[in-house]
Amino acid sequence: QVQLVESGGGLVQPGGSLRLSCAASGSIFRINAMGWYRQAPGNQRELVARIISGGSTNYADSVEGRFTVSRDNAKNTVYLQMNSLKAEDTAVYFCNAEIRLFAWGGSRDYWGQGTQVTVSS
Repeated sequence: QVQLVESGGGLVQPGGSLRLSCAASGSIFRINAMGWYRQAPGNQRELVARIISGGSTNYADSVEGRFTVSRDNAKNTVYLQMNSLKAEDTAVYFCNAEIRLFAWGGSRDYWGQGTQVTVSS
């Protein structure tokens, strides 16, 4: 059984910073990609940032230059450093991982439970 456990959300003032972490645990053969999505009230879930096993990254236009996604493969952990936070960054942030459980099988997406990020003065 695979679990993704997030931490690091909270309340921060505009212009501030937060760092999210997400650790994957369980019987895992390989993690192809890890990343972060977010969902604000009334909105669809959207990609924030993603990093594949080779280290390539992609970001939503709205966070490019402010957020940085990184990964510790040895710890099966992905991080999201969020700087210059804005009110519109307020959302529930979900960790996502594309995981292969066995050498012979395909991969599937797993999700964390979500962590609230609120940017407000």
